[in-house]
Amino acid sequence: MNWQDFVNKISTFFNEFGSNAVSYVMEFLFFAVLFYYVFKVLQTNKNYKFIVIFVVAVAWCGLSFAFSKNIESQFLLIVIVMLAILIFTMYNTEIKRVLLDNMVKGKNDRPKVSASGVDVIIDEMIRALQNMSKNMVGALIVLSNENLPEGIVESGTIVNAEISSQMIEAVFYPKAPLHDGAMIVEGSKIYAAGCFLPLAQSENLPKEMGSRHRAALGVTSVASVTALVVSEETGIISIVKNGAVKKRYADAADLKNALSDYYWSDLTAEAKE
Repeated sequence: MNWQDFVNKISTFFNEFGSNAVSYVMEFLFFAVLFYYVFKVLQTNKNYKFIVIFVVAVAWCGLSFAFSKNIESQFLLIVIVMLAILIFTMYNTEIKRVLLDNMVKGKNDRPKVSASGVDVIIDEMIRALQNMSKNMVGALIVLSNENLPEGIVESGTIVNAEISSQMIEAVFYPKAPLHDGAMIVEGSKIYAAGCFLPLAQSENLPKEMGSRHRAALGVTSVASVTALVVSEETGIISIVKNGAVKKRYADAADLKNALSDYYWSDLTAEAKE
């Protein structure tokens, strides 16, 4: 196609715009939103190679549509959408972060937290868990979606404090009055501490799993929550969910995944209900 054909094609497009205005506007808005979120997710994660690939792909599709007589717009739409789906699949957690920053987060009584704020909270919790593991300090943290039985929360003390590694470690300090119970985290807050949980009655648990592990198994059996346990005897960190130990010897990466699932999956899902 030469430039004259290109000019004719553009002229034809504008001549037909009136009869297809709604379709053109919808397609433009779809691609604009798609491009914006894909670009923002890649930029947030500093994946500049994918940014270049995505921009080049969009530009190639646009030029191909403009200059080629044989390529249908439906084919170009499929190419761009498939590329976007690939990126969304690879960065599903990060996409939730981007979307969460642009919508109302959580229930009305839950403080709003930005993506960067949640990253800080996750880092603080991981730091506290690793410090307590190193110092052989027992701990049990329940990541709640405000779906725990009222009796569990009422058995402890309402704290309603900002999450920080110092605060978490202070609560579980062996001589602290609340160290024997469970800490309940709700979103960006330490909601309660010193809470008593139902104990799992299974006799097949390893001997090194004590009352904290039984409590974690018990509460995750009766409520859709995640529990993080630090063993006082071994310092081993465990992740418990759905009434089972999902990961023993959890390291920083395991904890980050569990906390990311909580903040970007569980809380996001709850906010949409």
